[in-house]
Amino acid sequence: MARCSNGLLGLLNACVLVLAVVALGGGAWLSHRASTDCERFLERPVIALGVLLLALSLAGLAGALCRATCLLWLYLLALFLLIVLLFAFTIFAFVVTNRGAGWVVSGRGYKEYRLGDYSTWLQRRVENAENWAKIRSCLQDGKVCQKLGERKETVTQFVNSNLSPIQLMNLSYVQSGCCKPPTGCNFAYQSETVWIKPTGFNTTTDDPDCTTWSNDQTALCYDCMACKAGVLANLKNDWKKIATVNIVFLIFLIVVYSVGCCAFRNNRQDNSYPTRPAWK
Repeated sequence: MARCSNGLLGLLNACVLVLAVVALGGGAWLSHRASTDCERFLERPVIALGVLLLALSLAGLAGALCRATCLLWLYLLALFLLIVLLFAFTIFAFVVTNRGAGWVVSGRGYKEYRLGDYSTWLQRRVENAENWAKIRSCLQDGKVCQKLGERKETVTQFVNSNLSPIQLMNLSYVQSGCCKPPTGCNFAYQSETVWIKPTGFNTTTDDPDCTTWSNDQTALCYDCMACKAGVLANLKNDWKKIATVNIVFLIFLIVVYSVGCCAFRNNRQDNSYPTRPAWK
């Protein structure tokens, strides 16, 4: 009769096997559907995750149900390393996203963001020219600013209601930094993504974003420091959610690891032989 821990471990890994098949299917679907670099960005990580889950689940199933002690040992080792890495990433995510918050513009219905408010590690990621070129391309492909411009609001509506912090998908973070010039530039509002520079505008202003701003809809403020800060605000929010989910996943992995240790002990007991030679 199979030990309880072996049966439970087999059941858990059967569920993981289903998740692995789903992940591989999702990766294959992305590879056929993706038409831009941004859409293809998730293709390889999803497929890699599917392969990892598939290998772990098969090793766990073989070790638990077929009493393959060697495979079960490798399974537990891989699971232990995964727990350590996931724990380290969770701590790291909380640390690097601890700083940074938008400040409310007086009399406006939105926040603005400063790059210097975020952790040095995050700042370096977006200040890297190669990294930012990819992020900028994704923002343009996602038509983030185009969606804002389609609102066709008056200046009063824009000031009072636009870019609310509770806006769906948190696009307000990116839109506030990338799709409009900083409020301190004192540009005249013409539309959500078209702002007129005042007569005699000083290009030596303290805020370089004012000079960087362009009414060209392919440029706007995509290269502004405020845009990079808006991206980090969005990233911070997403990483906080991921870190919270990771805590739940870590608890699950620890439970599976504990069950696996019991199954490994059972396998060693079942596969043990008498120490005395048979002829004695």
